[in-house]
Amino acid sequence: MGSTKSMKHQTNPEILTQHRPRSLRNNATDAERAIWQHLRGRQMGGARFRRQHALGNYVVDFASFDAMLIVELDGGQHAAQIEYDALRDAYLASAGFKVLRFWNNDVMQNPEGVLETIRLEVTSRTLTPSPP
Repeated sequence: MGSTKSMKHQTNPEILTQHRPRSLRNNATDAERAIWQHLRGRQMGGARFRRQHALGNYVVDFASFDAMLIVELDGGQHAAQIEYDALRDAYLASAGFKVLRFWNNDVMQNPEGVLETIRLEVTSRTLTPSPP
């Protein structure tokens, strides 16, 4: 028997062939556009973020592989899909990511607070310990 390559945490090709990430990027919510202005270009603690990035069977709003951090902005529809979001978050955690979720209205009403929460998480996840 030959060796098989693990497909764990690989992107589902169907998501990419449907151009779902591109469609989501082109139809971003106001909250997504507002946060992206602060995440793009390594502005957040030097971590690079990708917007509407496919991971496994999911497309996440913002992903940083530098900080192994996912930022999700949720609209009202997420109140009805709590179980789905929990399964999704568990999958992303199994891939090594921490998931931060914010409601769209929190982003629009308290952008500084949301950005500070993200900044603190990026900093804590990208700091390398000093040698003794």
